[in-house]
Amino acid sequence: MLHLHFNCVSEMPPSIKWCIRWAVCLSFILALIPRSRGSTLNCHKMCICASNIVSCSKMNLTMVPSDLPDYTAVLDISFNEITGLRAQWTKHKLPNLHNLLLSHNGLSFISSEAFIFVKQLRYLDLSSNNLRQLDEFIFEPLIHLEVLLLYNNHISQIDRTAFSGLNNLQKLYLSQNQVSRFPLELLKDKNRLDKLSLLDLSSNRIKVLPIQDLQALPAWIKNGLYFHNNTLICDCELYSLMTHWYIRRLNSAVDFKDDHTCVHPGPDKRVLRLYDLNTLMNCSTFKETDQEAYLEQKLTLSCDTRHRNMSKTWMLPGNIAVPPYDNQSIVPLKDGNLEIKSIRPEDSGLYTCFAVSEYLNETLYVVVKVHNFTLNGNSDTLNTAYTTLVGCLASVVLVLIYLYLTPCRCFCCPDQGKKNHHEDSIHSSMLSITPTHEDMATKAELNRHVAFIDPKDLQGQNGKVNPNGEEEVDEEAMKGKGKRKKSLADSISSVFSDTPIVV
Repeated sequence: MLHLHFNCVSEMPPSIKWCIRWAVCLSFILALIPRSRGSTLNCHKMCICASNIVSCSKMNLTMVPSDLPDYTAVLDISFNEITGLRAQWTKHKLPNLHNLLLSHNGLSFISSEAFIFVKQLRYLDLSSNNLRQLDEFIFEPLIHLEVLLLYNNHISQIDRTAFSGLNNLQKLYLSQNQVSRFPLELLKDKNRLDKLSLLDLSSNRIKVLPIQDLQALPAWIKNGLYFHNNTLICDCELYSLMTHWYIRRLNSAVDFKDDHTCVHPGPDKRVLRLYDLNTLMNCSTFKETDQEAYLEQKLTLSCDTRHRNMSKTWMLPGNIAVPPYDNQSIVPLKDGNLEIKSIRPEDSGLYTCFAVSEYLNETLYVVVKVHNFTLNGNSDTLNTAYTTLVGCLASVVLVLIYLYLTPCRCFCCPDQGKKNHHEDSIHSSMLSITPTHEDMATKAELNRHVAFIDPKDLQGQNGKVNPNGEEEVDEEAMKGKGKRKKSLADSISSVFSDTPIVV
């Protein structure tokens, strides 16, 4: 064949021979020159190239153009017919590529190694495709990614490790999918995305929210947490959560106020406006609670702003600035919070936090109430009801002691055994006048006994009282026995029928 070819060439005119020889030589020269990686990309027919931007949108492509230039920074291949993103969609690294747009392609498959050669991506748009699940560690190589768009797909399954490694992710759009579980792991625990400030889960199939965990999140996260137009079950806790966010003027509650709905738990499954539950379900109105503390307790006041990394300044009650010196009891922390090391009653009052940033100024108020006792102790002053009860019990005890535990009377005296038998008569049991000091002295001196006689024994007496205050004395009866003791006319003993005499 080669021999015939040269024969044909030898028979041609000299001018044609010269052209053929130059064409063969040029082809050998081109074969020896290394081919450029971006040489196969036709920026005139297939894509539009503008400096480091390559736009291949709406070109009916079924696969990503191969051998993209190394300098490509933005690649737009949206609105095509690319159904799968395989591991070798690019044959070499693209170190400068930071924006990749793949929306509206019908993508249903993404390889776990699809992003190995584009680790510098900061913006990835996979919205409006046919993705149904996100496998484990699928985005792990994208350590610099900041924005990820996955809205308007058919995603119903998300592996808990699907977003692992996205340490710089700030905005994640998952709206208009079929997600039924709130991905709380993105906001807390070990898989938490520390820089995530926007998470859009609106228009999905979520029925239950982790309300307590969401309420504990910082305000700058709640400000960008969207979950309107879901199938949430109506309850008062959900109403209280969103009312609080609305009072704080958080974007997620204010911007889509009319789109926050829920499903009534009754058989009719009515869709209700979330902010109307206070009347429809008799939910109580939310009230901001103040912070309470006890003596000697350490308390940290949070300046919970709607934006991150704001400059914060605190004012104490009475509009007093926090002292700048060290070792004080009230210390501003590096994260903008205020710490009271050992709280005292005089630390009660209104604390004010002024937060300033380039785009927003915000003022927050925290009311602190200090109880006048320690956390594990009792109050310094007893409760009035408790004091009254103790007083009543003490009074009852004293009365019982007085009634049943009084000192013993004459029957337990040492001279009880010396009494005569006749002294046990009924007359001795009658009450007698309490003796005066004089009577006691006389009794002790003469060792006399007091007895009572019947009125019939006094027939010789008229019973009249001596106007001089002395009783008449029977001289015959008192012979040899000394004079009878005088008694007062109004003596208590005169009341009784029995008149005491000395024997």
